[in-house]
Amino acid sequence: MNNCGKIAIIGGGSWATALAKLVVKHEHHIGWYMRRDDRIAEFKRLGHNPAYLQAAHFDINEIEFSSDLNHIVCEYDTLVLVTPSPYLKNHLQKLTVPLHNKFIVSAIKGIVPDENLVVSEYFHQVWNVPYENIACVSGPSHAEEVALERLSYLTIGCADMEKAQAFANVISTEFIKTETSMDIVGIEYAGVLKNVYAIAAGICHGLKYGDNFQAVFLSNAIQEMNRFLTAVYPAQRNISDSVYLGDLLVTGYSNFSRNRTFGMMIGKGYSVKSAQIEMEMIAEGYFGTKCMREINGHVGVDMPILDAVYSILYEHNTPQKVIQTLTDNFR
Repeated sequence: MNNCGKIAIIGGGSWATALAKLVVKHEHHIGWYMRRDDRIAEFKRLGHNPAYLQAAHFDINEIEFSSDLNHIVCEYDTLVLVTPSPYLKNHLQKLTVPLHNKFIVSAIKGIVPDENLVVSEYFHQVWNVPYENIACVSGPSHAEEVALERLSYLTIGCADMEKAQAFANVISTEFIKTETSMDIVGIEYAGVLKNVYAIAAGICHGLKYGDNFQAVFLSNAIQEMNRFLTAVYPAQRNISDSVYLGDLLVTGYSNFSRNRTFGMMIGKGYSVKSAQIEMEMIAEGYFGTKCMREINGHVGVDMPILDAVYSILYEHNTPQKVIQTLTDNFR
């Protein structure tokens, strides 16, 4: 038995599937909560997730599937949460058992709406989970490439370095390199902001700004991120590390990026609603933009890119004009 005990995945999307593949490879048994019984039945029949990463095959004898969240939480020690942040509270409403004695690993790159808390703060404040029992997984890691076993680097953030390393050992493979960090809140905020900036990068691409500009844009974005992280959660961090800068770059440039794709559609003239309908997948940065704008209302950091994305998505201002004004202040 590893130091994480029995491990369960909470969520049924592409990143949940990729992480499940990593964990089950090491553990040869996982619990897996999925909301829909029909999806579970199809998974068991096919040997793969019927909706996401269908090329990733599983030995279903190594998986205990359940649509009963309370059962999974009771039976497993480490819970890896991989649900879109806007739906996290709704999932947890079904929960009647305590979480304070569980090890919570968040693979969610988003803010909990209404609460305006990153996931670690939410579990600590609302569910009374000690900070040393909460970790996050982040880094430049599209689920599609992890599932294809392409070399990727992940960082596990936790206040307890032994627990961070224990989970790092579970997901480390010949194609997954891991690091640990105590900057859990900084990593989580970086994961939220890089989605916002990827939407902006997509908008610029949709408006036919070129690669030269994208490089300048992302240079300004990492500076803006650093200003915010320094103000809201001062810590020893190197903003050039892959969990900050690397994650921003892959989300801003990659065709796998949902947030970049969403932004690109906005730049090409789609309305927010029509872009969301056509994508059929959650662009976390849309929700993150509103939450971060509200949080920064209290923090007061100069964040022109965040303000520009908010202006386009929520105030329905013309992307061309907003981005033009933004570019006048870039260096």
